[in-house]
Amino acid sequence: MKHEPVLLNEVLEYLRPNRHDGTLVDATVGLGGHAEALLERYPEVRLVAIDRDPEALERSKERLSRFGDRVTFVRGRHESLIDILKQSEVEAASGLLADLGVSSMQLDDAARGFSFRFEGPLDMRMGAEGRSAADIVNTMDEQELATIIRDYGEEPMARRIARAIVTARTEAPIETTTRLAEVIRSVKKARFREIDPSTLTFQALRIATNEELVGLDRFVEDAVSVLESGARAGIISFHSLEDRIVKRAFRRLEGECTCPPGMPVCGCGAVSVVEILTGRPVTASEEEEQRNPRSRSAKLRVAERL
Repeated sequence: MKHEPVLLNEVLEYLRPNRHDGTLVDATVGLGGHAEALLERYPEVRLVAIDRDPEALERSKERLSRFGDRVTFVRGRHESLIDILKQSEVEAASGLLADLGVSSMQLDDAARGFSFRFEGPLDMRMGAEGRSAADIVNTMDEQELATIIRDYGEEPMARRIARAIVTARTEAPIETTTRLAEVIRSVKKARFREIDPSTLTFQALRIATNEELVGLDRFVEDAVSVLESGARAGIISFHSLEDRIVKRAFRRLEGECTCPPGMPVCGCGAVSVVEILTGRPVTASEEEEQRNPRSRSAKLRVAERL
């Protein structure tokens, strides 16, 4: 089945480049679905395609090969955006997109360990470096685990789940996705029509493993800073923690004062450098949700550089 990027029509509508011959940046190119559509829609633009996952980058290279030297591929984290663009000799971008979600390729590959639906090693890394989810689960103390599960998964039973993990690993290390899911389900029972009991804990561990929220606020600022006047940045998030950070960063860049209430004069130096084009996040249509269930949690926010 061909990968279907979420909110594709909405991305094409909002992310029109401000110059017909400019350079677009896909800061998380993934399998290249959004990039492909943008390159087709705007036949004179160039594109810098960035991804931290080497397998995803290879897949996108295959998908976008017909566009030849119009595309520059870079393996790296979107948080390193400014350095990557300098190395790619791109002075400014005519538009930028970041899709912060984990890809269907990553979720469906049992060997990557992202999903409780498949038996696989408890890895969850988007790249080959850094600690795995198994490292976190088997080495952190109960309080640290509970904090991660509560803060990154917004899991109300975080403390009980953390305690169950610590108890279970005394018998044997937790090294597979299915064993971890069994431990979670031993204390959190499935209810009719609710999400799987493991969902929020797996989300939390994925975020912690890949440090997905680290530097996101700064990335939004960097993304805006590399835009040409009139160019737009679009960011797609998939859970409330990411969306909240993006929303607040855009509002701050729009000039929202962050001083404590009651101050007679603004002291935070708020300056308006963008106009937010999406008062509320753009979400998938009912038709897209039915066709592509992954789109249900997607939220797109867009701002234009003044």
